[in-house]
Amino acid sequence: MMLSNILQSMFGTINGIYIGQMIGVDALAAASVFFPAMFFFVAFVVGLSSGASVMIGQAWGAGQPDKVKAVAGTTLTVALLLATAIAMIGGLFSRQLLTALATPPNILDAANSYARIMMITMPVTFVFILITAMMRGVGDTVTPLLALTASTVVGLAVTPALIRGWFGLPPLGVASAAVASTVSSLFTLVWLYFHLRRHRHALAFDAAFLRAMRLDLTLLRTVLRLGIPTAIGMVVISLAELVLLGLVNGFGSHATAAYGAVNQVISYVQFPAISIAISVSIFGAQAIGRGNSGQVGVIVRTGLEMNLVLTGGLVALGYLFSRPLMGLFIVDPAVLELAQELLHITLWSMVLFGMATVFSGAMRAGGTVWMPLLISIVAITLVEVPAAIVLSRTIGIKGVWIAYPVTFATMFVLQMAYYGLVWRKRAVERLI
Repeated sequence: MMLSNILQSMFGTINGIYIGQMIGVDALAAASVFFPAMFFFVAFVVGLSSGASVMIGQAWGAGQPDKVKAVAGTTLTVALLLATAIAMIGGLFSRQLLTALATPPNILDAANSYARIMMITMPVTFVFILITAMMRGVGDTVTPLLALTASTVVGLAVTPALIRGWFGLPPLGVASAAVASTVSSLFTLVWLYFHLRRHRHALAFDAAFLRAMRLDLTLLRTVLRLGIPTAIGMVVISLAELVLLGLVNGFGSHATAAYGAVNQVISYVQFPAISIAISVSIFGAQAIGRGNSGQVGVIVRTGLEMNLVLTGGLVALGYLFSRPLMGLFIVDPAVLELAQELLHITLWSMVLFGMATVFSGAMRAGGTVWMPLLISIVAITLVEVPAAIVLSRTIGIKGVWIAYPVTFATMFVLQMAYYGLVWRKRAVERLI
């Protein structure tokens, strides 16, 4: 799980390095400004994958492979319908979206070319995210790792070729990263089709899977009941991030570039923490499916220990090598110094973030989704956004980044309290 998410981050990171080093700081800012909007668009499919993974995990633990394909087929159908709508609407109104985000005028055209391609190709992105997530629900983490490896390798070759116009290709500037992402995802989906069929995988695209690609309303209701809270949580996070990005953009394109560089490094620490939480949720769902809900406590404790060692270790490395890490993306000395300071402010709080997601992941495995969501919403809307607004007005750009540790500390305390004092005392039953 962690290797897969590191590879997923690596593709975006190396694209950022290509753009920052081969085109410039403004180009990096143009790509970075779309990040919260992209996060917003994929929120629903990540919520769907979360709900589907719990259902698939419980069905797999109970030994019901037909239910596994039924859940996967229904979920994939809904995701494709949503992605098509986003592609149509987003492709037409990408410029208006970026204008509403207070994108600096000097990077608006470049940002628009990047954003439009990313939104038009959203169906490819959605299918890739969903298929790899559902495979983890049946305990297969190797195939998603292989798929992401193939995707990363293709992307690393295509991006610089499009930036420079090698091999007779037209130079595409900032849009090169978006085109390369689409090409690599398409290539990987084709590879997955043949790989899963050849190995007779539980989620292979065979006749049974195709028959399952319909709207089974009974299954869909359960998937949505589990997934919508996760999607809402991600939407709230993305909306808050849009507010914070608007604050950052108000300090100019150099601040936006620093924002993008810092987020690239944080993702390497954050994604492994998320991987641990997802693993806790999958193992918990399979244990509940087998009728062994008592094992959830052991799973949670293991997740917390792994988070301390692995996420904490990555945080330590981030502090030790903060300057060369920022230097991978930024060559301007003033922007480099700013990015390093912002990273130092917020990096340590990723451990608290990881702890909070372990608790919420365990509760999600048993079908408890609304209270963990409410806790996250409270922390984001009543702590993060107000703190960022007030602090940015009083101490400047650094105030935006101080809001992150305050928020994650609040989230950790509240999630741990609810898990230990309420959820652990309830009886947990299988959902499928």
